[in-house]
Amino acid sequence: MSSTTAQRWVLGLSSLASFVVVLDMLVVATALPAIQRDLGASLEDLEWTVNAYTLSFAVLLMTGSALGDRYGRRRVFAIGLGLFAVASAACALATQAGSLIAARAVQGAGAAMIMPVALGLLNGAFPPERRGWATGVYGSVTGLAAIAGPVLGGLVTQHLAWQWIFWLNVPLTVIAIPLVLGRIAETHGPGGALDLPGLALAAASALGITWALVRGNAAGWGSAEILSTLAGGVVAGGLFIVRERRAPAPMLPMRLFRSPAFSAGNAAVFFINASLTSAIFFTAQFQQVALGHGAVQAGLRLLPWGIAPFLIAPRAGALTDRIGERALVVIGTLLLGAGMGWIAIISQPGIPYATTAVAMAVGGIGFSLALPAVTKSVVSRVAPPDIGRASGAFSTLRQLGGAFGVALTGAVFASAGGYTTARLFADGYVPAMAVSAALAFAGTAASFFLPRLSYSRPPLRHEGQRPTERTAP
Repeated sequence: MSSTTAQRWVLGLSSLASFVVVLDMLVVATALPAIQRDLGASLEDLEWTVNAYTLSFAVLLMTGSALGDRYGRRRVFAIGLGLFAVASAACALATQAGSLIAARAVQGAGAAMIMPVALGLLNGAFPPERRGWATGVYGSVTGLAAIAGPVLGGLVTQHLAWQWIFWLNVPLTVIAIPLVLGRIAETHGPGGALDLPGLALAAASALGITWALVRGNAAGWGSAEILSTLAGGVVAGGLFIVRERRAPAPMLPMRLFRSPAFSAGNAAVFFINASLTSAIFFTAQFQQVALGHGAVQAGLRLLPWGIAPFLIAPRAGALTDRIGERALVVIGTLLLGAGMGWIAIISQPGIPYATTAVAMAVGGIGFSLALPAVTKSVVSRVAPPDIGRASGAFSTLRQLGGAFGVALTGAVFASAGGYTTARLFADGYVPAMAVSAALAFAGTAASFFLPRLSYSRPPLRHEGQRPTERTAP
């Protein structure tokens, strides 16, 4: 069955938007040393350059989805692209670390409006029998962004300037906006009131805990600043749970966590992404600061982590149906932890790349096996009306895991190393990678609570039928 012109436009524009959003998570990795030199940024500033984007993206994901359902997915998609373009320009024009961090936070808010709405448009445009093919294309393009991000960041930083990693977003998103408005039909979801108190509590919890981790070494772990922000984050998290249990239209229904597959799957993906994101953050810098490579070489040397997911992940999904989620997630997280631990053991200035590449490949294979299986575990057992919220919770915890991993390993790095010499950077890098390995093994522990096999129930109604779904030309 061939696709219609309208379906191809939805697929193409959704995939382009996903490519840009995911690219911006990783393209910064190889530009961090240049940003550190040009803006006089500290380690804390570099962490917030990554985490400001990740945190606002994670916290606002479910809100972006709700806005699309209520006010129109096409409209919110276009607004998100516009916000992303403006924020990208602000990043490129930043002359201080603080202004760059603020612009990155706004960029993450734009990404949170783009990603869930793009998936909603994609699922609405294709019938159930073509949806798997469409999401496969979409996922492949997203995987390509993960491969291209560090390499493109290195090329642009080395041959132009780090500011151009942000300028490249502007024409792509500006061109996409009129195409979205002119080529995609408007659709709405169930709608309903936004859970603003829940959003505020979730944001306060994530910000308080991450702030304490990032600032701990500088301010002192026993200081009033750290103790108050950490306690505030924990309290806000508890209040969020209370709020979601009582809210008439919660952004994250607590009843979903009664499912071991949902709870363990979300815990596992939190630790999996914490491990990989923190490893990429420091390894891109290790290649340049400790080993003396240029930005392009550093990006190319990260490819073993990116190629494996691109090649293996599509096939791992089919394997999940045969042997179950738990086996793949356990094996995958063990390989991921082994790869990170191997890097921690062997890393030192002057280390041959071949040994590191093998360790990266082991970790990349593990990530490729675990992620499709844990994704299926989270969404396969919820009722059809809850799939959107379950997917939003999964994406949110995945991004929060990345922010947590960078903050935690950053604290470990700062306590043992620094940027002054190659030896000093390696002294901090080794324990940071050991923590990345421990985070992967924490994912292994969570994965033992997954069911052995997942037998998906038939949908309560045809997947394309949504009682409150309406379309307009």
